[in-house]
Amino acid sequence: MTTTTENHNGTDTRTVVVVGHGMVGHRFVEALRSRDTESTWKVVVLSEEAEAAYDRVGLSSYVGAWDRGALALAGNTYAEDALVDLRLGTRAETVDRVARTVTTSAGDVIAYDSLVLATGSYPFVPPVPGHDSTGCFVYRTLDDLDGIRAAAEVAHERARAEGREANGLVVGGGLLGLEAANALRLLGLTPHVVEFAPRLMPLQVDEGGGAVLEGLISNLGVQVHTGAGTSSISPQDDGRLAVELSDGTALLTDLVVFSAGVRPSDAVARDAGLDVGERGGVVTDLACRTSDENVWAVGEVAAVEGRCYGLVAPGYTMAEVVADRLLGGAATFPGADLSTKLKLLGVDVASFGDAMATTPGALEIVHTDATKGTYAKVVVSDDARTLLGGILVGDASAYTTLKAYVGREVPGDPGALVSPAGIDDSALGSALPDDAVICSCNNVTKGSICGAIAEGACDLAAIKGCTSAGTTCGGCLPTVKKLLVDSGVELSKALCEHFEQSRAELFEIVASTGIRTFSGLIARYGTGTGCEICKPTVASILASTSSDHILDGEQAALQDSNDHFLANIQKNGTYSVVPRMPGGEVTAEQLITIGQIAQDFGLYVKVTGGQRIDLFGARVEQLPAIWQRLVDVGMESGQAYGKSLRTVKSCVGSTWCRYGVQDSVGMAVDLEHRYRGLRSPHKLKFGVSGCARECAEARGKDVGVIATDKGWNLYVCGNGGQTPAHARLLASDLDDETLVRYIDRFLVFYVRTADRLQRTAPWLDSLEGGLDHLKAVVCDDSLGIAADLEATMARHVDGYQDEWKAVLDDPEKLARFVSFVNAPEEADPTVAFDESGPRKVPVMLGMPSTNRPE
Repeated sequence: MTTTTENHNGTDTRTVVVVGHGMVGHRFVEALRSRDTESTWKVVVLSEEAEAAYDRVGLSSYVGAWDRGALALAGNTYAEDALVDLRLGTRAETVDRVARTVTTSAGDVIAYDSLVLATGSYPFVPPVPGHDSTGCFVYRTLDDLDGIRAAAEVAHERARAEGREANGLVVGGGLLGLEAANALRLLGLTPHVVEFAPRLMPLQVDEGGGAVLEGLISNLGVQVHTGAGTSSISPQDDGRLAVELSDGTALLTDLVVFSAGVRPSDAVARDAGLDVGERGGVVTDLACRTSDENVWAVGEVAAVEGRCYGLVAPGYTMAEVVADRLLGGAATFPGADLSTKLKLLGVDVASFGDAMATTPGALEIVHTDATKGTYAKVVVSDDARTLLGGILVGDASAYTTLKAYVGREVPGDPGALVSPAGIDDSALGSALPDDAVICSCNNVTKGSICGAIAEGACDLAAIKGCTSAGTTCGGCLPTVKKLLVDSGVELSKALCEHFEQSRAELFEIVASTGIRTFSGLIARYGTGTGCEICKPTVASILASTSSDHILDGEQAALQDSNDHFLANIQKNGTYSVVPRMPGGEVTAEQLITIGQIAQDFGLYVKVTGGQRIDLFGARVEQLPAIWQRLVDVGMESGQAYGKSLRTVKSCVGSTWCRYGVQDSVGMAVDLEHRYRGLRSPHKLKFGVSGCARECAEARGKDVGVIATDKGWNLYVCGNGGQTPAHARLLASDLDDETLVRYIDRFLVFYVRTADRLQRTAPWLDSLEGGLDHLKAVVCDDSLGIAADLEATMARHVDGYQDEWKAVLDDPEKLARFVSFVNAPEEADPTVAFDESGPRKVPVMLGMPSTNRPE
């Protein structure tokens, strides 16, 4: 046991112990350390979870990706801050308020000057018989989801053996309950939701909104049981659970997830003798100080003047208040905006202000569109002038603007706020005063955002960086975009000084005019002779709009250095050769040929991360001979040199793996054959996984395909690289034909509309309407262009030619592949290698070797 006492016994630096390292605990540490410029406080953080602070609001995004790092909050380990001591997997056991010490589960006794309780909440599990049976879970942490995932895999195996579909049941139809149902759905289970109240989300939506919500969710295959409680849970001999509902309904399910609300985690505070509320929570004043002047409480465990708040935004505000107080400030908790906006199973739901019209004399204006599946209600004052609140189901695009008007007079007819014609967002936005809160998660006002714009923040990334608006849930970003436009910010779309058009506009010009040369395009639509920006961009557009070889005629001079020789140039002027291996599949004969080529030409061989084989060290004049031998055994260019489809990575799928539910290799091979040679604004990578274990890492790809019992889930716009991004779910449980059709549409839409060198993830971020708009275009054909997109892809597939073989068959193109035009038989004497170490490495003449012994 160790005892830490360097604090209230006379030293300059005081110690604050933070119990809990969730989102709010982390926010407190960040706030205190950023403001404590004199380093007056040392911080000790006790985290019961072994995982450092992560985005619990985005917990459901963990399903499918299973990447804990993707949810980690920035700076959550404080690795470079000597004044923060983070202790993971360490629980606070007892608090001695007299001695001012905390005893931990590790046996350490830590003295404190101030103690901050940020212990959050725990899931409430109704005490029904059988609630603790094997197969029953809660939905709260990453570990909980890992347990649910493992149970789902067992359920699928059992269901396949019995010739039925696996299912799951969620107890609770509130926010977290519907998120849990979506998680089960993504895991391939048919979900049931049991809600004791007469409607789903009873705290957020009224009867009308609940009816629309239930209809939308039922159409997605979720079985909804409202007005019913859970009476009992009984394990069955076959491993399933028999669930009896209060209305007499009997259900058999493979697993049960409890998501019936939360309770404040106030046990440590109770044991320490702190005042707690009647319904739980540590009672604090508006300064978030408890009944002990040295102890503070923030987040879900805090009952500020007797009231607990279950949202992250109020918790963040409490964290800021306590940080200010510890540094001598006088901040107080100003109250909380309990408005919510979220997407549940793909359905928009939002409520704000006095959503249930409890204000005396309040008037309700409602519009329901059964054909569109939308419900909109605004609550106004008795004189119909002041907006008090509202509910939006099915379409919550107006949420941020409407919420900002709560308590303010609405310009114009309030009925227009929910009319089929919609509202004039620009008019409402410009009429908002500067103190209107645009980002409620981080309490960012319109004035703060406009001030940042005035100081030079002229895009979303810059505004996020200097105001934090849109960095938590992102729901305010459409309004932030409108403020940018209203502020007169105009970002040039010009490709370069020679073309005032954007890449997307040049694409449409080429497609509609039939211009097939750079000289013809710049003569008619540009100025000057071009540059290193516009030439390769136009070359890519020309390649995307026809099946002409990229080295034909004038196009050859436009290509980037790699495209000039259809191979990747390396640091010593040699090239690497990557033959296509569709889906990672290769024959023994092809492997032998690759090995023989490597031996005969003295090439260094390495397996790539995309399940391909890379041959390094080929001189330019050797490339055709290498290609010929690869072509002779049925291989072709892998186009590792081009802005095009690189690879379709796959696991072995159902043909070999005992967990596989679909033939992932077969699908990967088909996709790679279909989209090979497709030129695009940036490189494209695919992944196909045969089950939810996700061995092909499809969620990190531009196009990710993950097998389910019912077909395929399609993810898009995931990227690796310098700024990695996880792919987003576009559609679920697709059959083969629909999957390919959606990918066709997605790829062509991206190729047509993206900016120069813009990968799919930032393209999606910049797309007006984001993922919802992309879904509408690809899945619902909202623009009426689906047939054209599919026809464009069909032309590409029909016109595909292997670029290597086309060179081998064309003496004129073949003549390009020499080191010296006037001495084509001579090798480049500057090419050298060092083979003294464990591997062959290139050597730049006059530079030391990089070969290192192992």
